[in-house]
Amino acid sequence: MYDTLIEYINSRVSRPLAANEINIIKNNFVPYKLKRREFFLHEGDVSTYMGFLAKGSMKKYSTDTKGTEHIISLYIEGWWVGDRESFSKLSPSSFNIEACEDTDLLVLTKQAGEEVFTLPIMNELTRHLDQNYSFATQKRINAAISMTAEERYNILIDSYPEFSQRFPQHLIASYLGITQETLSRIRSRAVKK
Repeated sequence: MYDTLIEYINSRVSRPLAANEINIIKNNFVPYKLKRREFFLHEGDVSTYMGFLAKGSMKKYSTDTKGTEHIISLYIEGWWVGDRESFSKLSPSSFNIEACEDTDLLVLTKQAGEEVFTLPIMNELTRHLDQNYSFATQKRINAAISMTAEERYNILIDSYPEFSQRFPQHLIASYLGITQETLSRIRSRAVKK
């Protein structure tokens, strides 16, 4: 698992991690396993750690008063998992994060993060991730307010083709803010083209 994280970091920063930096990372990230349907975080709990997803898939969602899940994020290998606001502010989370498959993570507590982020290379990684997250959030908001359901689906599948194989259609529909029936019609039209 550590090799996956090291490769991930090295592919996104200006230089490879040095041996002492790798040791700091290995000493602070802890392996964590979840079975399918186990929770990484419950709504109302404070997020005490963030995770790097080495294997598996997860979903982040809120639940409305009717019990309907609203998917905020879908995660696959090589993605960071958590509620940054809850983790940073030590405030109760508004979200649930649950494993969709058996999952292997490397988790970092807030205290361990303080040591890891004394490394300039990790601050570089954080800036890179923050920038990409900001761009992705803008695109998602724009899509939600200005594009058709079919356009949103096509962008999602073009950007993350593996999602259609890894996540049930009801989760993809919720992520897109559409009904399963609408998604089914969109997929049927795509097959006919």
